[in-house]
Amino acid sequence: MSREEHGKGIPADGLRAARVSREAGGRIVLDGVSIAPPPGTTVGLLGPNGCGKTTLLRVMAGVLAPGAGVVTLDGRTLAETGRRAVARRVAVVDQHAVTQVDLSVLDVVRLGRIPHRRAWSASGSEDEDAVREALAHTGLTGRAGQSWHTLSGGERQRVQIARALAQQPRELLLDEPTNHLDIQHQLELLSLVAALPVTTVVALHDLNLAAMFCDRVTVMREGRVVAGGTPSEVITEELIADVYRVRAVVTPEGPEGRPSVRFLPGRAPRGGPQRGEGAGP
Repeated sequence: MSREEHGKGIPADGLRAARVSREAGGRIVLDGVSIAPPPGTTVGLLGPNGCGKTTLLRVMAGVLAPGAGVVTLDGRTLAETGRRAVARRVAVVDQHAVTQVDLSVLDVVRLGRIPHRRAWSASGSEDEDAVREALAHTGLTGRAGQSWHTLSGGERQRVQIARALAQQPRELLLDEPTNHLDIQHQLELLSLVAALPVTTVVALHDLNLAAMFCDRVTVMREGRVVAGGTPSEVITEELIADVYRVRAVVTPEGPEGRPSVRFLPGRAPRGGPQRGEGAGP
């Protein structure tokens, strides 16, 4: 299983977190986490509930400030880059998007252009072109006039991705976008995400989905990164037992040469081999 250290042969361009820590309610939520997604790749962020995935994504987006460490964009800290410039570059899709206002699909996607417009200015042709392209890319052109409140969960997630694409970002952060979706919509959504021409970090619970759609994965436990590499390198029976405390059979050469996981009843025994702390991709 590969172990990678931030700063060793990793280019400075793109979005990077270096030895980031953060506390909440007197508890350490992130403890020296480093992650450097290679440009243009889809990186799966894995780990049990409460391991720090959501907090890490919010810190990388600049929504939360790290207590220690630094997040950089093309080698400059987010503070040096500026909030508006970060918003133009980095798009975020949260787990749950809700609105009490009766917005159309078109209205929601247009929100993605706000970072590119001056305050109180009307949409320009460049904004409308970006919105049309985002709708087309997500297969929502025919739904543009439909009310947000009439959409299914999977359709709402697609609209949120379209909104993010309208920002024309180079980095996309998604927090468990497949939660509460049926299998068909999970596959469709991640197929769409994996095909996007951006650098993507996506928090996932399903190891098989991560193996299918991610170029690399980073595994977290108790606020720390414990493994990083390709799905074949990282998703092993030993890691699953160690991190998730469950038994599994991993077929290394599953569909398209990617690992496939089958879970078994019962908990994995404690006291398995301990893994050193490393940095994600």
